[in-house]
Amino acid sequence: MTDTMESFRNPFSPGAGSRPPELAGRDNILEDARTALRRVMAGRSAQSQILLGLRGTGKTVLLNEIESFAETERHLTSFIEAAEGKSLAEMLYPQMRQTLRRLSTVEKARLYVHKGLAGLRGFASIFKIKVGDVELGVEPEPGLADSGDLELDVTDLFLAIGNAAKAAGRGWSLFIDEIQYLETSELAALIVAIHRVNQKNLPVILFGAGLPQIARLSGDAKSYAERLFTFPSIGALDKSAAIEAIRNPLEKEGISIDDDALDEILAKTSGYPFFLQEWGHQAWNIVERNPIKVGDIENASKRAFRRLDDGFFKVRLDRLTPTETAYVNAMALIGPGPYKSKDVAKALGKKPSKLGPRRASIIKKGMIYSPSYGDVDFTVPLFDEFLRRRASDPTIMFDASNRKN
Repeated sequence: MTDTMESFRNPFSPGAGSRPPELAGRDNILEDARTALRRVMAGRSAQSQILLGLRGTGKTVLLNEIESFAETERHLTSFIEAAEGKSLAEMLYPQMRQTLRRLSTVEKARLYVHKGLAGLRGFASIFKIKVGDVELGVEPEPGLADSGDLELDVTDLFLAIGNAAKAAGRGWSLFIDEIQYLETSELAALIVAIHRVNQKNLPVILFGAGLPQIARLSGDAKSYAERLFTFPSIGALDKSAAIEAIRNPLEKEGISIDDDALDEILAKTSGYPFFLQEWGHQAWNIVERNPIKVGDIENASKRAFRRLDDGFFKVRLDRLTPTETAYVNAMALIGPGPYKSKDVAKALGKKPSKLGPRRASIIKKGMIYSPSYGDVDFTVPLFDEFLRRRASDPTIMFDASNRKN
């Protein structure tokens, strides 16, 4: 490696939620978010946003970027990463408490803050939330956020925070990543609460990110969700944006890359942001001369696939049971998706109706989703290629015709 390509200067960041050096191709989405934040602060209506996309498309990066915008627009921000087995009430409580405490420093907001903290006491009690140091000197207010009905109680608290924020001349932006892990009733509670603060013109807005099925699930939870939210699709970058994502960071470091080398990266990554970062990272680390050529990318691809197969892809596969693994293997061996559920069942020698619970379990784990009725596809780009690579490896036992369960 020459001194022009020292590894510590590698500009590429193939990490979960790590901001790439060039945030290409997302300007419209970010501008819409900034406009919504400003409208809310001006007391005007604005739609909340839920970013939809597969894994590796940069949804978390965008949420982080929008959070930074929100802070510059005088919004207090709360960030939640939803997880399996953790309730919305449990995740919201510390964020709402922190927001109210921050607003308590503003004299004009204190009456609303006190009301919100009283509601939180009842909320914590009714939903059995374990809290450390309970607010001293604040008693629960009967009838406020203590009904046990999540929709009513979350709405009470959002209104209290919204009124406190408005009195303080601030806004409140709530960010929820991995929103697909929320139960339907929890998603409905958020929608109802946002609907109510919108009706009151309070400076509260929600930004979420999740897998593509969330738009449908939101509509199932509350029919008016499509009027409250926009659902920007976060997909692979187009060719020009993908080229910017690779070429611009290199040129800032004084490194050039040939056009055919760029074409090779795009062919291997399909333009997905996470994989673009991985290929850029590996190319930088192995190249010993400037410019980067197509042969260098071919070598970088071997290292990239090895690292992805041993980490990014394998970690996800390891979450599945043997019968669930057989299901996704059968999908992959059919070829590129999306896949008809009946074709997967045929490959496994099963009736589609018998595979419903297995399919639902894999969807709940976030490994596959249903892009349309009767179809399934992977939530992780290039995952089917990974499974086919495993199938061709004689050292790995692979049985797509697994008959168990």
